[in-house]
Formats: sequence, C-alpha cells, structure tokens
Amino acid sequence: MNKMFQVLLAISLAVIIYSCENKTAVKNKQNISTNKDNRKPNIIYILADDLGYGDLSSYGQKLFKTPNIDKLASQGMIFTQHYAGSTVCAPSRSALLTGMHTGHTAIRGNIEVMPEGQHPIPDETYTLSKALKEAGYKTGAFGKWGLGYPGSEGDPINQGFDVFYGYNCQRLGHNYYPYHLWSNKDSIVLKGNQGHGTGDYGPELIQNKAIEFLEKNKDTTFFMYVPTIIPHAELVAPEDIMDKYRGLFGKEKKFKGTDDGLNYRLGKYGSQKDPHAAFVGMIEIMDNHVGEIMDKVKELGIEDNTIIIFTSDNGPHTEGGADPEYFNSSGPLRGQKRDLYEGGIRVPMIVKWPGKVKPGSKTDLISAFWDVFPTFSEIASLPIPENIDGISFLPTLLDKPEEQKHHDYLYWEFHERGGRQAIRKGKWKAVKYNVLKHPDAEVQLYDLSQDIGEKNNLAKEYPLIVKEMEAILKEARTPSEIFTFDQVSF
Repeated sequence: MNKMFQVLLAISLAVIIYSCENKTAVKNKQNISTNKDNRKPNIIYILADDLGYGDLSSYGQKLFKTPNIDKLASQGMIFTQHYAGSTVCAPSRSALLTGMHTGHTAIRGNIEVMPEGQHPIPDETYTLSKALKEAGYKTGAFGKWGLGYPGSEGDPINQGFDVFYGYNCQRLGHNYYPYHLWSNKDSIVLKGNQGHGTGDYGPELIQNKAIEFLEKNKDTTFFMYVPTIIPHAELVAPEDIMDKYRGLFGKEKKFKGTDDGLNYRLGKYGSQKDPHAAFVGMIEIMDNHVGEIMDKVKELGIEDNTIIIFTSDNGPHTEGGADPEYFNSSGPLRGQKRDLYEGGIRVPMIVKWPGKVKPGSKTDLISAFWDVFPTFSEIASLPIPENIDGISFLPTLLDKPEEQKHHDYLYWEFHERGGRQAIRKGKWKAVKYNVLKHPDAEVQLYDLSQDIGEKNNLAKEYPLIVKEMEAILKEARTPSEIFTFDQVSF
C-alpha cells in the first residue's frame, strides 16, 4: 500500500506541475489581452485635422484648455517626437493605413477627383483596416476619408471598413454644414443644411455615429478610426459655442470667404468675422468629443481592454482665417502645414491603455505614422507585413525600452510648392526645397538635439553628414507613375 501510495502521489504531482506549466504558457501567449474572455484589445484611433504640436494644453498651449485630451494624457503616455505621414491630408493618411512612408506609399499627394473625392488608393493595397478586419475586428471609420472617391477601389468600404460615416472627399470636408454625408455607400442628404441652412453641424452627426458604433460593438472586438475634420480649413462653430469666446482672444481679423454662388459649400471657405473665437470653439468641440468617447468606453465596461490614441495628421494651417501665429500652434517648432520643417510634420500623440501604458508617462522615441500598422499588428497578434517601413512601438508602450527597435531614418516627400524632401536621422534633420526646378538644390541641415526650432543651418559645418543625407534622399523613394514630382495638386 505504501508503494502504491507513492506511485499515486508521484502521478498527482506530475499532473499538477504539467497543469501549472500549461496555464503559464497560455497566459504568456495571451499577454496582450486584459479581459476575462481573452479578447484582443479594442483600438480607437482619433486623428485631428491640422492640429498643431502646440494646440493642446498638455503640449504647452496657454491661451485655451483641452481638459479631456489632457485627461487622456494623464492616464496614458505622451510622445514628444512623433511624426505625421506627410504635411498634408491624403498622403498622411495613406502612410498611416499602409505602414509606408511617402517614398513608398500609394498616395503621396493630394490629387482631386471631380465632382467629389480624391485619387483612390489601389485595390490591391494591404491596409491596416483590411488586416484587422481579417483578424476578426469590427472596423468603423467616422470622419474624413480622402483616399478614394465614392464607389472607387479606394472607397473606405472597399479598404477594410465595415462601416463608414462622414465626408468621403476632403475638399468637401472644408465645410462644416455640408449638403450631404456618406453612410457606407449611400449619400445622406442633410435637409437642414440646404441653401444657407445650418441645421446639421457635420462633426456632431459624425460623433453620434461613432458613439453608436461603440454601443453596437461593446461585446465584440473593434477598431474605430475617427479622422475628425476639426480644426481644418473653414472656421465655423455653432452659435452657442461662438458666444462663449467672442471678444476673448485679441483683435479679430475678419476673413472674407465664399458665402454664395456656385462654389458655396463645395470646398471654398465661408466668411468668419471672429476667426480666433471660432478656432477655440472648434477645439472645444473636438475635446468634448474625445471626452464623450472616453466616457462611453467606461460606461460600456470595456475601458480596461481598449486602447485610445489621439494625434493629428500634420501641422497647423493658415486657411479660412486661421491664425497659428497668434495661438503659437506650432509651439517651439518652425513651420506649419505644407512645410517639411518640424512644425509641418511633428505632431502630438497620446496613448492610453489601462494596465499596460503607465499613466502620466512620456517618451522621446522617434516614431511616425507608418509605425502604427506594425504596432497594431503586434497588439492584435498578427504577422507584420514584410514590405512596410514601420517599426512597432509596442515595447515603448509596455515600458520595455531594451526591446524597442529604432529607425535608421524617417523620410518625407511633398509634391506641391516646388517639391520638398526631408530626412530625420537620429539628431540630424535634412530639408531640401524646390526640388522640381532645382534637383541639386542645397540641403539644409539641423541638429534637433540643440536646435528644435531649426534656426541654424549647419550644412557647411558638416559636409560629410550632408553627403550621407543626400544619398538617403536619392535611395529612400521608389518611382511612382502618379506622383512623379512634376504635378501640382489642390
């Protein structure tokens, strides 16, 4: 009996040890998941439109507050050296969704299609939304698209999104009281906006659909892409918001726009007598929308398994009466939208992920839009495509700097205003302008570790660095039949 007892005891111990080891293996395999059902994390990516590096109070804005986005920052991580995909809308979004910089991504500039839309991203393009949808995510986009006219191969419904609501066309997205919006493949006429009506404020309609998507998908795993049109182009806010800010922001310079005729609300900006007040009012609306999304996620009980990211598609604009100089919208950076100086491409990014990202943390990791695809792929336990330029910043989010890989360089090209190129390599930044007329134009060189405002061109002092940068500028891009550096777009 004693020997039999010993045998049974040994078998029991072996079973217990195996069981513990097996549970540990499963736990390690599912280490990204944070909920009891081991579902993959939900992902919410909020993309502001032309919001500058200095337009958030958490990034130094002094003239107005962004309390909800600041709360997001206090609960997550601030990136101080994150870069947009481009210095204008469409190519920036293309870089985001393809994981490729503008030397490789399909859409490298803004090319208009009439009467509505932009040049489409090709059907065969493997986008982030397609990848997540294939992995079982419910995918929704709410806001401005700009990567393919309605019904084209670039239409969001043909690029991996189950649901789309908003502006297909970024040109028509200039106007805040549009005549119609798109719901999947249906054009929804907004009767309250017909003629000069102001019954339906576009961003509010879009926000309502985003909240509805959250409610419908609370028991699934989802990717919600929210490319808001705020604060781009036309400066317009509802009267109750405008009344709060009129007269509070210095002497207003009236903007005279298009208030009637054939081009009214077809891309031309409306007049605004109080552009400073309108800008701050629009920022408040955007900030409130971020807060509503945060509150809804918490109310639905999915906060602990939901990643929320907030960022901007490029630097601040000067259209429609906008005054980035008054608000110091670029912060300490040089330049604005359409520049390849830091002010045109360095953007705020905030990431909240309960239980994973340390609240109130900050990183100076050099990262860019094309890093989002591999990061989300890794979070969703998907293989990272081999032909992309991005590097996952998941190790940084998880506070594992020793595992974080780094870029050899970042590259941008811009197909307007004479053609522009830029390289970020470590502390060095190379900028080259007017490449259409002067392919051999001199390279400007800046040491961003000492000169974040790019005031001191060090090209003559460091000829070997310049030579290295020139070689990268030539090899970083692949040829494009569409974006050949010889077209001027809208």
